Amino acid sequence: MMVETLVPVDNDIPGPVLTELTGLYASNREFQQLSGEFPDPQDIRPEQVAASLADELSHPDAEVLLARSRGRLVGIAVTRRRHPSRFDDPDPWIGLLMIDEGAHRSGFGRRLAHTVEDRFREEGRTGVRLAVLEDNTRAFAFWTALGYAVIDHRPDLTLGRPTVVLRKELAPGPELDAPAGAL
Repeated sequence: MMVETLVPVDNDIPGPVLTELTGLYASNREFQQLSGEFPDPQDIRPEQVAASLADELSHPDAEVLLARSRGRLVGIAVTRRRHPSRFDDPDPWIGLLMIDEGAHRSGFGRRLAHTVEDRFREEGRTGVRLAVLEDNTRAFAFWTALGYAVIDHRPDLTLGRPTVVLRKELAPGPELDAPAGAL
């Protein structure tokens, strides 16, 4: 799996990438029904996905990562260097991690989550947080299996939906430049 940063061109997502992203979002009907972010989860349109990602990318500390396997888009992760409204929160956040429904249970979600964690770890961050909708049992099981622990319950910022806030401690990784035998 290869992970790349989404880079808009003239503030727009290139057409072919937007088509792939729309397919990815549309494949996750169960999540879309739970989230309520799109008016009709059965009919997600490119302009809706573009608007959603433009909103995410309008934050200077946001990053959108695309995961590909054999050239095919299999996942997306949206991260923030800090929580958009909690200035006392020292941790970066994973705002979204979504894998194409047809690729669920193939290890892509776990690998993308670890990639995000590694990126934050390389920045010297000591933890990462995320929020899961309270009724999203699949996501809750996924994140807790990866070592995330519940630290809070609160409504989300966008629609006031009840969420469970999870955090994972990011233990320092081995030094890549350490002399042989030093590890």
